Amino acid sequence: MKQTPELDRYQHNMRPGGITLKGFLGKDRRSLNEILIDDDAEVRRLGTTHEAIAARMQSLRDAGKAGLGEPITVQQQYEIRVDDVRGKLPCPFEDAVVQKTFIQVKNIAQNQVITYTDLHIHMIKEHGFYEGHHSGFRLPPADLVSILNVPVSEEESTQIP
Repeated sequence: MKQTPELDRYQHNMRPGGITLKGFLGKDRRSLNEILIDDDAEVRRLGTTHEAIAARMQSLRDAGKAGLGEPITVQQQYEIRVDDVRGKLPCPFEDAVVQKTFIQVKNIAQNQVITYTDLHIHMIKEHGFYEGHHSGFRLPPADLVSILNVPVSEEESTQIP
């Protein structure tokens, strides 16, 4: 599949200084189309879906909000801190504006931490976008699945060769 003019526009929005100072692509020189295809293939290999990953991220964010900005332990497995920041950010795919919220989740057993935002949740759920390689805020699908214990999707796991 070729890069469309619409994807060109979205990719332009993702460049440094467009929506954020550092942008969403890092030093990744692939087209947005290639980035989306490669991450979709990775998620399928992991046996899950973008929607399942985003749902897990949102569920842990919602649980962590009870800490009112302080870290709390959830399910005896995670230490979560949710910080709401004033302001909103537009999605580079031009379909939403979301609250600036930072979510930090520590998987206690693994002693691993991952940080994401409400914009990440939206971009993963709606677009299958995890940011470009070497982007400062890239969320590798394998890290999300492992650290957040995203369940395997029966629907997707049957498609894995």
